[in-house]
Amino acid sequence: MLLPKRVKYRRVHRGRMKGTATRGNTVTYGDYGLQALEPAWITSNQIEAARIAMTRYIKRGGQVWIKIFPDKPITEKPAETRMGSGKGSPEYWVAVVKPGRVMFEIGGVPENLAREAMRLAAHKLPVKCKFIAKNTEEKGSEEE
Repeated sequence: MLLPKRVKYRRVHRGRMKGTATRGNTVTYGDYGLQALEPAWITSNQIEAARIAMTRYIKRGGQVWIKIFPDKPITEKPAETRMGSGKGSPEYWVAVVKPGRVMFEIGGVPENLAREAMRLAAHKLPVKCKFIAKNTEEKGSEEE
Protein backbone atom coordinates (compact mmCIF):
# COMPACT_ATOMS: atom_id res chain seq x y z
CA MET A 1 0.00 0.00 0.00
CA LEU A 2 1.31 3.45 -0.94
CA LEU A 3 1.49 6.33 1.54
CA PRO A 4 3.89 9.23 2.15
CA LYS A 5 6.76 8.77 4.61
CA ARG A 6 5.99 12.12 6.22
CA VAL A 7 3.72 15.09 5.49
CA LYS A 8 3.76 18.74 6.45
CA TYR A 9 0.15 18.71 7.72
CA ARG A 10 -1.68 15.69 9.14
CA ARG A 11 -5.14 16.87 8.10
CA VAL A 12 -6.10 18.67 4.89
CA HIS A 13 -9.25 20.21 3.42
CA ARG A 14 -11.31 18.17 0.99
CA GLY A 15 -10.83 20.53 -1.98
CA ARG A 16 -12.51 20.43 -5.39
CA MET A 17 -11.85 18.42 -8.54
CA LYS A 18 -12.84 20.85 -11.27
CA GLY A 19 -11.15 21.03 -14.65
CA THR A 20 -8.99 18.59 -16.55
CA ALA A 21 -5.47 17.34 -15.85
CA THR A 22 -2.83 19.66 -17.28
CA ARG A 23 0.11 17.50 -16.21
CA GLY A 24 0.57 13.75 -16.41
CA ASN A 25 -1.85 13.51 -19.32
CA THR A 26 0.49 11.81 -21.82
CA VAL A 27 2.19 8.42 -22.00
CA THR A 28 5.84 9.09 -21.12
CA TYR A 29 7.54 5.93 -19.83
CA GLY A 30 5.79 2.93 -21.40
CA ASP A 31 4.06 2.20 -24.70
CA TYR A 32 0.44 2.08 -23.47
CA GLY A 33 -1.47 3.89 -20.75
CA LEU A 34 -4.72 3.93 -18.78
CA GLN A 35 -6.31 7.38 -18.83
CA ALA A 36 -9.03 8.58 -16.43
CA LEU A 37 -12.19 10.05 -18.01
CA GLU A 38 -13.81 11.25 -14.75
CA PRO A 39 -12.62 13.07 -11.62
CA ALA A 40 -12.26 10.99 -8.46
CA TRP A 41 -10.32 10.15 -5.34
CA ILE A 42 -8.46 6.88 -5.85
CA THR A 43 -7.41 5.17 -2.63
CA SER A 44 -4.08 3.45 -2.08
CA ASN A 45 -5.93 0.10 -1.85
CA GLN A 46 -7.51 0.63 -5.29
CA ILE A 47 -4.13 1.53 -6.82
CA GLU A 48 -2.59 -1.62 -5.33
CA ALA A 49 -5.49 -3.82 -6.54
CA ALA A 50 -5.13 -2.46 -10.09
CA ARG A 51 -1.36 -2.97 -10.02
CA ILE A 52 -1.73 -6.60 -8.88
CA ALA A 53 -4.39 -7.28 -11.57
CA MET A 54 -2.07 -5.95 -14.30
CA THR A 55 1.11 -7.67 -13.18
CA ARG A 56 -0.65 -11.01 -12.69
CA TYR A 57 -2.03 -10.90 -16.22
CA ILE A 58 1.25 -10.02 -17.96
CA LYS A 59 3.04 -12.76 -15.95
CA ARG A 60 6.34 -10.97 -15.18
CA GLY A 61 6.67 -9.79 -18.79
CA GLY A 62 7.11 -6.10 -19.53
CA GLN A 63 7.12 -3.28 -17.01
CA VAL A 64 4.38 -1.36 -15.17
CA TRP A 65 4.60 2.29 -14.08
CA ILE A 66 2.22 3.82 -11.52
CA LYS A 67 1.95 7.54 -12.27
CA ILE A 68 -0.33 8.56 -9.39
CA PHE A 69 0.56 8.71 -5.72
CA PRO A 70 -1.84 8.90 -2.75
CA ASP A 71 -0.61 11.94 -0.83
CA LYS A 72 -3.91 13.30 0.52
CA PRO A 73 -5.00 12.05 3.98
CA ILE A 74 -8.72 11.39 4.43
CA THR A 75 -10.01 11.71 7.98
CA GLU A 76 -12.99 9.94 9.55
CA LYS A 77 -14.63 10.39 12.91
CA PRO A 78 -15.51 7.26 14.90
CA ALA A 79 -19.03 5.84 14.56
CA GLU A 80 -21.70 7.22 16.93
CA THR A 81 -19.65 10.28 17.88
CA ARG A 82 -21.34 13.59 18.60
CA MET A 83 -20.69 16.59 16.36
CA GLY A 84 -17.87 18.95 17.26
CA SER A 85 -14.67 18.15 19.17
CA GLY A 86 -12.41 18.72 16.18
CA LYS A 87 -11.55 16.96 12.96
CA GLY A 88 -11.24 13.16 12.85
CA SER A 89 -8.02 11.19 12.62
CA PRO A 90 -6.46 10.23 9.23
CA GLU A 91 -7.80 6.83 8.13
CA TYR A 92 -6.55 6.31 4.56
CA TRP A 93 -4.75 8.06 1.71
CA VAL A 94 -6.05 9.06 -1.73
CA ALA A 95 -4.69 10.36 -5.02
CA VAL A 96 -6.74 13.17 -6.58
CA VAL A 97 -7.32 12.24 -10.23
CA LYS A 98 -8.80 14.61 -12.81
CA PRO A 99 -10.06 13.71 -16.30
CA GLY A 100 -7.21 13.13 -18.75
CA ARG A 101 -4.71 11.91 -16.15
CA VAL A 102 -2.66 8.85 -17.19
CA MET A 103 -2.71 6.64 -14.07
CA PHE A 104 -0.82 3.55 -15.22
CA GLU A 105 1.62 2.80 -18.02
CA ILE A 106 2.82 -0.49 -19.40
CA GLY A 107 5.69 -1.33 -21.74
CA GLY A 108 7.51 -4.27 -23.25
CA VAL A 109 4.38 -6.29 -24.07
CA PRO A 110 2.24 -6.64 -27.23
CA GLU A 111 -0.81 -4.38 -27.55
CA ASN A 112 -3.46 -7.08 -27.11
CA LEU A 113 -1.83 -8.23 -23.84
CA ALA A 114 -1.51 -4.64 -22.59
CA ARG A 115 -5.12 -3.84 -23.54
CA GLU A 116 -6.48 -6.81 -21.56
CA ALA A 117 -4.22 -6.04 -18.55
CA MET A 118 -5.46 -2.43 -18.52
CA ARG A 119 -9.07 -3.60 -18.83
CA LEU A 120 -8.65 -5.79 -15.74
CA ALA A 121 -7.02 -2.88 -13.87
CA ALA A 122 -9.82 -0.49 -14.90
CA HIS A 123 -12.39 -2.77 -13.25
CA LYS A 124 -10.63 -2.19 -9.90
CA LEU A 125 -10.89 1.62 -10.18
CA PRO A 126 -13.89 3.88 -9.40
CA VAL A 127 -13.57 5.88 -12.65
CA LYS A 128 -14.28 5.29 -16.32
CA CYS A 129 -10.97 4.76 -18.11
CA LYS A 130 -9.62 4.76 -21.65
CA PHE A 131 -6.76 2.69 -23.10
CA ILE A 132 -4.28 4.90 -24.95
CA ALA A 133 -1.11 4.14 -26.90
CA LYS A 134 1.99 6.30 -27.22
CA ASN A 135 2.27 5.99 -31.02
CA THR A 136 -1.37 7.07 -31.62
CA GLU A 137 -0.76 10.23 -29.57
CA GLU A 138 2.30 11.15 -31.64
CA LYS A 139 0.40 10.59 -34.90
CA GLY A 140 -2.38 12.86 -33.65
CA SER A 141 0.02 15.66 -32.74
CA GLU A 142 1.80 15.48 -36.15
CA GLU A 143 -1.49 16.06 -38.02
CA GLU A 144 -2.30 19.27 -36.12
